[in-house]
Amino acid sequence: MNVYPNERIALFIDGANLYAAARALGFDIDYKKLLKVFQNKGQLIRALYYTAVAEDQEYSSIRPLVDWLDYNGYTMVTKPTKEFTDSSGRRKIKGNMDIELAVDAMELAEHLDHLIIFSGDGDFRSLVESLQYKGRRVTVVSTLATQPPMIADELRRQADQFIELADMENEIGRSGGPRPSDELEFDDAFDPETDEEVAEV
Repeated sequence: MNVYPNERIALFIDGANLYAAARALGFDIDYKKLLKVFQNKGQLIRALYYTAVAEDQEYSSIRPLVDWLDYNGYTMVTKPTKEFTDSSGRRKIKGNMDIELAVDAMELAEHLDHLIIFSGDGDFRSLVESLQYKGRRVTVVSTLATQPPMIADELRRQADQFIELADMENEIGRSGGPRPSDELEFDDAFDPETDEEVAEV
């Protein structure tokens, strides 16, 4: 991992995307360890976690994770999920946080040297390119180790550096503590090219 000690860095975590990648690799992420890894690599300015939350339910299964992250060094960016019925009559939930992540990354870029995006979503290629035009280094964390790979090829090519999530399992894998398995589970047929982040109800 090529992060310089004097770099001002920030993490931009696409929660649903990272959860899907870790689940496909067969491990849970310990978010306390994840934070510590990057605090030790450079000057961590901010760690932002993006997720949609079902706010119309009495109890949302992701709420404990959101609350834990909020109290333990992460900046939470949430918005309500949207429910709709597809053409075959099945109820589905949609919760895409791409715009929020992209806007925050562009606004924070002037205070950073290196942005680390945890997502394989091909839609972020243009964001990465724009950040690079501003003179910022951009690292993307996702995985090629699944079938199919969970990172879009164009995003991996655009990034200054690609970090294979599977290679980080020993550093950030969960051995106890908060369990992220209640992250909103989006469609198993995950496609990094389109990444609609749709979940069946």
